[in-house]
Parts: sequence; structure tokens; C-alpha cells
Amino acid sequence: MYLLSYTRIPIDNVLYDPRIAYSCHLAFSDDGKKFYPLNHNSGVLFAKADENLDGSLDPRTLKEPVITAAEDGKYFVTCRVCGPEGENLNRFVTYVTSDFLDYEKTETISVGDVDDKAFKSLDLSEIEGCVPASVIEVDDKVADRLKKKLLPRFNTGIDVPVCIRASCREELDNYRVMAHYSDSTSVLKNVDWDDKCVDWDKKGSYKVTGYVRRKHFDFPIATDRADPCIGYWKGKYYFIATNDADGNHTLYIREGNTIEELVSAEEHLILDSSTYPEYGGLLWAPEFHIIKGKLYIFHAATPGPFFEEESCVMELKAGGNPCRKSDWLKPKRVVKPDGTYLCEAGKEITLDMTEFEWQDEYYVIWSQRQFIPKDLGAWLYIAKLNPNEPWKLASEPIVLSKPDYSWGNNHTFVEEGPFALIRNDRLFITFSAAAVDTSYVVGLLQIEKGLDPMVPSNWHKTGYPLLTSRSVEGEFGPGHNAYVIDRDGNIINTYHARPGTDAPRSSGFRRVHFDIDGEPVLDLTDDMDVAAEFETFTTTVVVGA
Repeated sequence: MYLLSYTRIPIDNVLYDPRIAYSCHLAFSDDGKKFYPLNHNSGVLFAKADENLDGSLDPRTLKEPVITAAEDGKYFVTCRVCGPEGENLNRFVTYVTSDFLDYEKTETISVGDVDDKAFKSLDLSEIEGCVPASVIEVDDKVADRLKKKLLPRFNTGIDVPVCIRASCREELDNYRVMAHYSDSTSVLKNVDWDDKCVDWDKKGSYKVTGYVRRKHFDFPIATDRADPCIGYWKGKYYFIATNDADGNHTLYIREGNTIEELVSAEEHLILDSSTYPEYGGLLWAPEFHIIKGKLYIFHAATPGPFFEEESCVMELKAGGNPCRKSDWLKPKRVVKPDGTYLCEAGKEITLDMTEFEWQDEYYVIWSQRQFIPKDLGAWLYIAKLNPNEPWKLASEPIVLSKPDYSWGNNHTFVEEGPFALIRNDRLFITFSAAAVDTSYVVGLLQIEKGLDPMVPSNWHKTGYPLLTSRSVEGEFGPGHNAYVIDRDGNIINTYHARPGTDAPRSSGFRRVHFDIDGEPVLDLTDDMDVAAEFETFTTTVVVGA
């Protein structure tokens, strides 16, 4: 396979601005002539910012990413380092990679100038805005993995049983089919059966129709609702979100027996900006968390000014109804182990605090932004948590991540909206970055079991975003994810995006897929999850044999 490296011509600050366009993009070709973009025609290698002594960041971009072969099956990518708008800084940097997904800086090598004439014979018509830099032939294994990681996934088939032996409808309902995907992964799917022709009291063979169950949620499921979260508590599902419709002054809860019921469920007011003077306006990013058998809502609030927004925790009374306002205790502002506040109100804000249990310890991660004496942007912090009083930290905060990649400091320097997703022996933290406009994207941090999460170097940060405005057609500025397991065992991603570039932030639900490396995929739409041609099938049910 042939691999093309390129940057893109910036479109504008809404659709594809310089900090995104000036990054290393990749396209593939099987014949070396016609090329197709990978990763939704989005970058995979982005410049990191230069960090100053005071912790502030100077954003950087990349141009002219030239790929050359190295030793031991590795490749060099040498780029020109530029300013945030693509200004030439007369600097070069070289990265080394074995898979074109993860890159490490290495000693800069010398490469020749990019010759535009060398690309005249290539068909780049499928790549909007392409500014080519180099073409190289890569190993088949590298090529295959790149396609499986960076091309849209889709359902390629369903294993249909020739016959199923069952003695009752319950046994039939427990039968699941295997769905296969273009990235060589497979997922078990529940089936809805039409068994009207089956006499469960009589031995015999019967033809039945099966309908592969897929999760379909129209986007948006709720307009003017951002930072959505679903919690599962005592047999029911609960939905909560930031209310953009009234300027973030109220929090409402919906209740349902299933996640599907939440779409049209009645809303119940549980907190507003007049309930408590010190926890008033700008009620942001509520999340459900169950800690030692108690239900809490982590959220941010302020007595009034934006610059006094701080993380809080609200507890449900014992035996309380989550939909009843009076059953929620007064929120408590999060404090350090010594009882002092996380930061000084008016100089720094904290928000988007999330909680999780990992390796028998409790942790929180949140976003914190210093404004005085200098705006440093929003950084992610981590600390241990006291589970008996979850508004109290059990350790001093540590900086976990900064918006150092150009996709994280696009329009503004922000990393926020962290949420934990634990799968097998890995802890994933998805987070949102850039501004809450069309530049909003979703990044990924992960750590393996056995490593200490309080050591930032133990975490791996993916160099490109998982979800952008180019991932799903018609969804702009996606982000602020949270996860819940539905009754079929699927992990459901709740997120917000805009149904138009100027549309309000609105909530959506989608199944989380996991790729060949076990990493989350957030852009598998329901029509690609189960293809229409495989959704319905017939088989034989054998009763009493």
C-alpha cells in the first residue's frame, strides 16, 4: 500500500481552521495513483505547544510532513514547525513511528524540499484541500492496521444459525448472534423474534424470523441540553444535563425503565439557582455517581460570578427519590484533605469533576483554570477521593494533562469533561478539548492495570482526537461524553453536539464500539452498527428434540 502525507488548506475558523489543517494527514492508495483519506480527512500527527516557565503554552502547528523509511520497520516523519496560524518559525522536528498512530520525537534529520511537481500524476480528487508532502510504500501489516484503525467501521455480516434448539420462548430470547465489522472485530447482538408460528407445547421444527436488535436514537434526543449523563439506580435509568435553554440556571432529571424511555420522559426540577445562594447560577455538567451504595450528583455551581464557578457534590437522602427535589441534600463544595478549597474563588475555577473506582481506590479528575494573574487555560487534574465524604479529596491534586496539542488549544486552551470508561485491564478517560463551538473534540487518556494513576507519565495520551465535527455528518463540536450500560449489556455513550454550526448544544446517545486494540470508537452510527441487509433473517427453531 502507498501512503500519502499531506496537510490541508484551512477553510475557515468554523469548519477547518489552521490549527487543525496544519497537521500531518494520511491517505492511502492500493495502486499508487488514486488516494483516499484516512481518519475522516483529519490529522493524525499534531504539533505540541511550547511550554513556558509559568506553565503557559505557546501553540504550534506543522507543515510539510515528509515520510522517510528508517531501520527496523520504522519510519521518520519530518515536519516544519510553525506558529498557530501556520507562520514559518524556521524550525524542523522529526518523529519516529512504527504504525503512524503513535509518534515519538527523535533527532531531526535532513530532508529535501517538497516538490509539488512530483504529485501532478496522482489522483487526489477524494481529498478536500490536500497539500501533498510525500508518498511512500509501507508494509502490508502497517497498511492493514491503519485501515482498521482510521477508516469508518461498518457491519459486514451476521452469523445466522441454521437451526436453534429451544424448549421455550425464554431460551430463544437468550440466543444471540455474532455481528462482524470491517475492522475485524465482532460483537454479540440480541435478537427480537417473531415466533407466532411456534407451538412451544408441541415437538417439531418451525421457521422463525429474527430481527437483530440495534440501538437507534435520533439526534438530537434533547435540544439545548449539554454535558448529558445517564445513571442507573435501583432498577431505573436517570438522565441529567446542563440546561442551556435557561442560561444554565436549572437542573432537571428524567426517569425511565430503559434508556429509550428517557428520550420522551417527563422532566423533574431538582435544583435551581435560587435554591441555595452559595450554589446558584451557572449550574454546569451534572453527573451521577454511586459511591459505597449512595447516589451523588457531581456538578459545578457559583454564587453568581463566572469566576467563582467551583466543583460541588450533592447527595441523595437515604431512601430518597432522585426525581424529588426535597430528597437531595444541600451541595457541598469540594475541598482538599485539610479542608481548604481547591482554589481561590475569583482567581481559578473548577468544573466537570468526575469520580471512578480503580484498583480498590477512589479517584476524581476535573478541569481547573487559572485566570489571575495570567490565564493558563483549563488543565485536567487528578486526586484520590475520600469515599465516605466524597466532597473531600484524599490526596493533593496533581496536573494530569494540558491542552498541548493544537487540537486541544484550538480557539481556546481547554481540556475538560473527563469521564472514566473501564474495560478489562484498562482505564480510559475521554475528555473534551478546545472551545465549546465547532472546534470541540474528544481526546483519550488511558492507563493499564497495575500502574499508579497518580503518576502522569503512566498515562498514554492519544495524539489525535477520537471524535470531531468531521466524524459524524451533521454533528458539529461533539464532546463531553459519559457512559452507561443498557439492559442488553451495551455501553452507551451520552454526548452533546450541535445539529448545525450555529445550532444549540444538544444531547445524543450512541453505542460504544471497541476496535482491534480494544480502544473505544465513538462514531459508529446505528446504520453502520447493523446494516439494513443483515438486520432481518430467518432460521429454524427445533422444539422438544
